[in-house]
Amino acid sequence: MDGHDHHLSIDDALEFLDTLELSEGVPVEHLTTAAAAIDWFREHGVVHDPCEPALEELEVPGPAADRALTHITTVRGALRELVDATVDGRAPNPAAVRTANRAMAARQRLVLEVRTDEHGCEVSLGHRHDGDPLEDALGRVAERIAREVAGPGADRLRICANDLCRYPFFDRSPSGRRRWCDMASCGNRAKAARHRARVRATKPAQAATAAEAERVRSKTDPSDGVAAAS
Repeated sequence: MDGHDHHLSIDDALEFLDTLELSEGVPVEHLTTAAAAIDWFREHGVVHDPCEPALEELEVPGPAADRALTHITTVRGALRELVDATVDGRAPNPAAVRTANRAMAARQRLVLEVRTDEHGCEVSLGHRHDGDPLEDALGRVAERIAREVAGPGADRLRICANDLCRYPFFDRSPSGRRRWCDMASCGNRAKAARHRARVRATKPAQAATAAEAERVRSKTDPSDGVAAAS
């Protein structure tokens, strides 16, 4: 990856949405500060490392960092709504669409860059650093999600079927019928839960059958009558 390539995979974009994670049914916030969010962007190549001064300023606690964090989590929530709506087959909340559109519109401008050396000339697509780097990072995530929900792969977006997890993921299985973010954890857990439910459901039926059998036996067993007469 060169200095201006901020490509973000759909897996990374969906991982960003799950920085507000559902762990055993309990929401866990991983972006507790603006600095934590900027670290996430840096680790996933969405911003330069080292960061631009405008981002470094937001890593210092204060009102500006608090406003930035609120903005980041608002955009994240809107993008999560787009994915949830796509998976559910419903129209997304209009406010979420507006937030995503604003995020994409705030991206830094793309420019053609020409590099020349002894081997020849290379033309590539870069971006001009004359905008807000935080808005650019959010715009890149928003664009990646938007391209997916509006593209041919939208029907491969999934939310883990484990209601205590609900991790968003992209289904690359050959059949396109994957239900769990991870079969070894959520999938096996769901299978175990279904087994326990079947066991609980059969116990009353087994008890009723045993009771009915005992009732029939007591009516037909001659020894019972003898015992009753005595």
